[in-house]
Amino acid sequence: MPEESRDEITRYLDNTDPTTTVIFMHKGGVKGKALLDAIKKAKATIIACEPLKKESEKQEFVRNLFLDLGRKASPAAVSALVNAVGGDLRELSAACSQIVSDTPAGTIDEAHVEKFHQGRIETTGFDVADIALDGNLAQALITLRSAIATGTDPVMITSALASAIRGLAKVSGANRNVKSFELAGSLAMAPWQIDKARRQLAGWTPKGLIAAVSAVAQADADVKGAASDPIYALEKAISEIATARNGRPISV
Repeated sequence: MPEESRDEITRYLDNTDPTTTVIFMHKGGVKGKALLDAIKKAKATIIACEPLKKESEKQEFVRNLFLDLGRKASPAAVSALVNAVGGDLRELSAACSQIVSDTPAGTIDEAHVEKFHQGRIETTGFDVADIALDGNLAQALITLRSAIATGTDPVMITSALASAIRGLAKVSGANRNVKSFELAGSLAMAPWQIDKARRQLAGWTPKGLIAAVSAVAQADADVKGAASDPIYALEKAISEIATARNGRPISV
């Protein structure tokens, strides 16, 4: 329960809507205890969720999640998913739902898990930016989730997006017949960055670049406090950026 939402939650508790179900989560400890007590006083239903500490418990949780979603998963797939995602039950639940929705019918195996989670340790904001600029929306969103899950700050992701789009904008106005090392000084970019931007420019129009700049500017403001959900702000920006390339995202 975010501290900055305390006043808003308190006001709601004073005038609850019987037609609306609101779910609060408290991770334990003393932080937020006053707000938790206020929620209890409002006669909320309390559901205690004890953490799953053993690997076997986490694997059983994942196995049952897949079954609840109408799919079977091999033992290797279950183990690989727990190893990749960790013990956060919400992340495990989201990962299972994503794999089921994006995987053809049949038993889910280790290869399906690796498609979404392999190499997540190396995932950075620049990986997200590269895929988004290629217009591959589905893979960009997967890479975004991987970057967030492995600790990349949302601010660093918007910074990488902004840097990549600035590079495209700079190179788009340069003479393509001039070699990259000759442009490096005037564009304040390394030759390899210029070569990379030239490759990425395929499919981009001036109108598309303007839309991408606008999207990343809004995302930058949102993740720095203008919006309550920085992850959604990033997903929205990436969707707009991928769509801005050629007017539609690439499907996979």
